[in-house]
Amino acid sequence: MILEIRKFNEPVLRKKARKIRSITPKIKQLAIDMVQTMKKGEGIGLAAPQVGVLKRMIVIETDYRNRGVLALVNPKIIKRSTKKEKDTEGCLSFPGIYIELKRAEKVEVKARNINGEKIRFKAEGLLARVLQHEIDHLNGIVFYKRLNLIKRIIFQAKHHLR
Repeated sequence: MILEIRKFNEPVLRKKARKIRSITPKIKQLAIDMVQTMKKGEGIGLAAPQVGVLKRMIVIETDYRNRGVLALVNPKIIKRSTKKEKDTEGCLSFPGIYIELKRAEKVEVKARNINGEKIRFKAEGLLARVLQHEIDHLNGIVFYKRLNLIKRIIFQAKHHLR
């Protein structure tokens, strides 16, 4: 089922998501719905708060050629490279808006997969960027909050954001 993607000023986007205690059939269905919603929106990542659910789950495309997708439950970045990389980011909750942001070039993440198994992996490049962006959503951080103060004030005024 395609879910409604929450936009701009909706309060759910600024709240911290709660840890998922057990992976129930309802959680598995949410992951399936999130993947369908992400693909319909032509995104490469989506966090549960973006569809109005304050649970710590993200879905990301891991293989852009073969459309491989991974659902991560309670993901956490445990290591970031000190080297940063600047690139343009968009967000399904901010359609048509793109900003240039610096993010860690590499990250190491631990999580559970949709079957409840513990996983740990390293990512770099676009995958590292998407992981950082989506995990920010789980912590109530929308991407423009990563801008420096002056750029953030200008961005908020231009797009009428709180």
